[in-house]
Amino acid sequence: MKSHALLAFCFGLAFAVVARAEVKVEPLEAEAIAKEAYIYGYPMLEMYKTLYIQAIDTESTAYQAPLNRIAHNTDVYNGKTTAVQSPIPDTRYSFAWLDLRAEPIILTLPAVDSERYFSVQLSDIFTQNFAYLGSRTTGSKGGRYLIAGPDWQGPTPENVDEVVRSESSLVYALYRTQLFDARDMAKMRQVQQGYTLQTLSRYLKLEARPTAAKLDWPVPSPDPSPTPDVFRLIDFLLQFAPPHPTEVALRRRLARIGINSDQPFYPDRLTANQYNALQAGINDARAEFATFKSAEVDSGQIPTTELFGDREHLANNYLARYAGAAVGLFAASAEEANFIGYFNDEYQRPLNGIRTRYSLHFGKDQLPPVDAFWSLTLYDANTQLLIDNRLNRYLVNSRMLDRLQRDPDGGLTLHLQRLSPGIAMESNWLPVPPGPFYGVLRLYEPKPEVANGQWKPPAITVLP
Repeated sequence: MKSHALLAFCFGLAFAVVARAEVKVEPLEAEAIAKEAYIYGYPMLEMYKTLYIQAIDTESTAYQAPLNRIAHNTDVYNGKTTAVQSPIPDTRYSFAWLDLRAEPIILTLPAVDSERYFSVQLSDIFTQNFAYLGSRTTGSKGGRYLIAGPDWQGPTPENVDEVVRSESSLVYALYRTQLFDARDMAKMRQVQQGYTLQTLSRYLKLEARPTAAKLDWPVPSPDPSPTPDVFRLIDFLLQFAPPHPTEVALRRRLARIGINSDQPFYPDRLTANQYNALQAGINDARAEFATFKSAEVDSGQIPTTELFGDREHLANNYLARYAGAAVGLFAASAEEANFIGYFNDEYQRPLNGIRTRYSLHFGKDQLPPVDAFWSLTLYDANTQLLIDNRLNRYLVNSRMLDRLQRDPDGGLTLHLQRLSPGIAMESNWLPVPPGPFYGVLRLYEPKPEVANGQWKPPAITVLP
């Protein structure tokens, strides 16, 4: 008995030594790898926060639906809406988190009126938009698409239009469906109801249906000051994505500090020196991001369109991917949509409607070049909500052009002011609040001249 007890004690001691030896490098190297790991993994942390509150935590006020189910947003947005910040009046979202570990998912799209824009943005756990389905890419005829994780191998089933592969077995499907106006709500909802998901086995009517192992989903930390505990979550998430061929060496480096190794990451088993080294690396990463954002992104040196897209577009620029997740999580890729913010006037002064009247003028041939549609929406800067007004008008979009007054030369001038510009020009009036406000010009399916800079959005000008 004593020998068995001694053996058990020695085995336990050996296990403890192995567990504490997860960080296998000296503090300076551990700090450098931790910095690299945080920049690489930050988008996964942000992605997971959304996944957790939308699909895992049923007590969350943001909960939408369980994994592999679609939830729809069908709210009516107006000046009384307070539940959604910066709401988009002319599109509605649908949401689905796909778990592809056991088997692929068949995503079905209905036939949609060719005048109505719709899309499904598919994002992996790195927040890379790896595919789009819908108006621009697959057309309005509808179809069935097999969404497969990285490990699936199998023949393409009958009546499936395309196999779409993801680098990760967790995928976010973000649907956007155009809403023409308030009277169109019922038809728009009918389109949404035509979006369906099925597991492959259900689609094939198989009796034996594969299942994935049950997971203990970690609770994401609400702490705005990250600690080495974030590496526990990054380590957990990397199990859903085998190394990309370009990242094999990087994953090996991460394993040297216990991330993506053969053991779970346990921050409470780090020595004080190891913990401090990893914390210093996180701090270094956040400082580098702050400098990058200020010097490159906020200054316009790097257009925000460069922060969103697939792996090829982002070219493994992990700092840019970090910035995209920080400033516009799940934003559309440039070829799908382009959002332009208006916060200042032509003199770079913040927009404020209490005493100032503004206009936004598009030349005859300078309307936003799009293949789908464009819209300009104004928001109260204090509340980030739509601006309540007697016209119940919150945007101007390309579908309204035949109801707007054109300039004598064929151009279009919009009036952005608190009081009416006069009955004759009220069709072109977007009411503003008696205080600070901002606008967002949204372009869906922008033409190439938007991305290449040939078309430039006009400035908001001050009226005398």
